[in-house]
Amino acid sequence: MAMERFTARAGRVLPAALRGSGTAKAAGLAGAALAANVLALVFTVVFARILGAADYGSLAALVSSFLILSVPGAALQVSVARETALGRLGRDGALTATVGHWVTRLSVASVAVLAASLLLRAQLASVVGVGEEWAAAGTVPAGCCWLLLCVMRGVLQGLHAYRAVGLSIVGEAIGRLGFGLALVGAGAGVTGAYLGTPLSMLAAAAVLVGVLRTMTGPSDHGPERRRLRTLAAETWGPVAGLTLIAVLQNVDVIVVKHQLGGEAAGSYAAAAVAAKAIVWVAIGVGFYLVPEVARRTRESEDARPVLWRSLAIVAGLAVPALAIFALVPHLLLEVAFGSDLTEADSALPVLGVAMSLLACSYLVVQHLLALGRRHFLAPLAVLALLEPILLLAAGVTELVAFAAIVLCVQTATAAGMLAFGARSEAAGERLGLAATPPATPTASAPQAPTPAPGHGR
Repeated sequence: MAMERFTARAGRVLPAALRGSGTAKAAGLAGAALAANVLALVFTVVFARILGAADYGSLAALVSSFLILSVPGAALQVSVARETALGRLGRDGALTATVGHWVTRLSVASVAVLAASLLLRAQLASVVGVGEEWAAAGTVPAGCCWLLLCVMRGVLQGLHAYRAVGLSIVGEAIGRLGFGLALVGAGAGVTGAYLGTPLSMLAAAAVLVGVLRTMTGPSDHGPERRRLRTLAAETWGPVAGLTLIAVLQNVDVIVVKHQLGGEAAGSYAAAAVAAKAIVWVAIGVGFYLVPEVARRTRESEDARPVLWRSLAIVAGLAVPALAIFALVPHLLLEVAFGSDLTEADSALPVLGVAMSLLACSYLVVQHLLALGRRHFLAPLAVLALLEPILLLAAGVTELVAFAAIVLCVQTATAAGMLAFGARSEAAGERLGLAATPPATPTASAPQAPTPAPGHGR
């Protein structure tokens, strides 16, 4: 089969970090996400210095608007990965046909959205709060590009093509910086810096379409096995779960702006960016965790060992990061962001622990979503709502005290989510998988030997 030929070729060139044991694959994806995070930091530093404070503020507002639109795409990626791993999207040419239908419809919709955004660019600029109308016109189309990229990553996750997914993460980050610099160099300013993001996503998605075709062969031109619209309607759980995680990850930066403002808020935001490097590691591991949980579910195995392995990887990588935060916080912030953004150096270790706990919560949420669970959403929503209430009610003026409140909420969240994860099971009949065809080796649901490791961006 095409899948076997591709796997044989890949086995000769895959680096050791992404080959062999499940732990190595997960660690490779975590490394890819961490590398993308480093490149995102480079993006921040480079364009902040090229554009200047005022123009970079506009760029940050545009990027923030995109982040709000990115949650549905990340949630759909979870569902697509799960459906692919379960074999519900077809195999070989049938899978190519299904994805082909999806890509065509998403492309047509993206063109229509782009046309509407161009006509409404003044209104969009007003909503975002920037003067660059043409850049604002790219915010919603950027969400469409992200959706397309997430669909392709989800399919390849389900096929266990972790190397391609990992390279797309790094490649997209490099492309964002490269396209942005090229457009800024051509005189496009803030607009060019921002439009580098959707251009990079389109390029990465195009490459992944080619990778999928190599793995599964040409389309059999049959009908799609599952409609993307139906699958999207079923992602309310992942949308809710990942949105709540995004609130827990970002709401403190918004509240500190209201509470303290000025340089203190900027310094706190810089420390928060540094601390969130650990969350990016968890996002990378999550790319491995979701399809592996789905595979074990299909085979009626306990999926919890995959979760424990993923948590162990994040914990192992968090330890040296926390040591750096504790030993040289001032130096780290000065080197990364400049001497005027070091006021929150004493809060960095506290935020580092808080974000490490959030990374654990993220992985458990991904694990539960891959199992099709929803009962954890209510307590997660309570905790996500509790954080801004506590931060506003406390009225603290010290950044360390502010970070300590964040740590308390993240500790409660991690404890609660871990309790749900520890009680989870992976019995296929609980997920309504009894009607799934027998688990025979296919390109869309590759089998493992018996017995046999995910955005602000």
